[in-house]
Amino acid sequence: MIRSMTGFASTTGSLPPHSWAWELRAVNGKGLDLRLRVPDWIEGLEVGLRKKLSAAAARGNVTLSLRLARDEHAGAVQINDVQLEAVLSAMAKIEARAMDTGLSLAPSRSSDIVALRGVLEQSSGDDDVAPLAKTLLIEADALISDFNAMRDGEGEALQSVMQNQLEEIAALANEASALADARSTDLAETLRRNLKKVTDNVDSVDPDRLAQELALIAVKSDVTEEIDRLGAHVEAARELIGHGGPIGRKLDFLMQEFNREANTLCAKAQSTELTRCGLALKAVIDQMREQVQNVE
Repeated sequence: MIRSMTGFASTTGSLPPHSWAWELRAVNGKGLDLRLRVPDWIEGLEVGLRKKLSAAAARGNVTLSLRLARDEHAGAVQINDVQLEAVLSAMAKIEARAMDTGLSLAPSRSSDIVALRGVLEQSSGDDDVAPLAKTLLIEADALISDFNAMRDGEGEALQSVMQNQLEEIAALANEASALADARSTDLAETLRRNLKKVTDNVDSVDPDRLAQELALIAVKSDVTEEIDRLGAHVEAARELIGHGGPIGRKLDFLMQEFNREANTLCAKAQSTELTRCGLALKAVIDQMREQVQNVE
């Protein structure tokens, strides 16, 4: 099966305190151009994503963006044991001194102690990012799978359209062959009339020069090679599409060859019907070439 170069996929996920949104899209391109917009502080993430995308796509301008957010209120609250021990030790000394001097202190409440600087703290967020990177890379596999599923679907539609266009090109090539055969009688009669006019109006004709001119006229009007090559190109295109895979470059080259033969056919036509057939060929070839531009 062939694939389209265009595709899109998106998803969201979270691993507290982080949440994120992915977006993966691709448009036509001559080669593979990867553009990643991901946080650079997650070690190994961009390298891993580039490796996955390079294996998933052969051509196209591919853009992957990851918007990552952190819930600043979701960090774990914890007691600084060292600071708490220091505060409790200081309070014990103060109470002992107060008793020695006959002073009576009000009982301390836990809320008062917690409010003291450094006793209660929130995790800073300088956590190990390895689990986050691992989760993101695993999730990227599903994102790329959805992305390729869309490209496969579009590729299937492209394949059907191009196969129909190839059948139309083959039918027009057969019609051109039949028209060329029917044209040969008319061309021969026209040539005889023109040759008679020339010989009637000149005293003498160089037989060798006459033979050369006749041969040149025959070559200029013969479209057998063009029609044969059109048939060969049709078979080559059918084989490529049947094989599948990243065949866009090869198909694009074939379309140039198709167009060249159709142009030459029109130039040599010397017949209204054959010219019409050649122009119809050019139209279908141009339509197919537009489809080929989307093939990976």
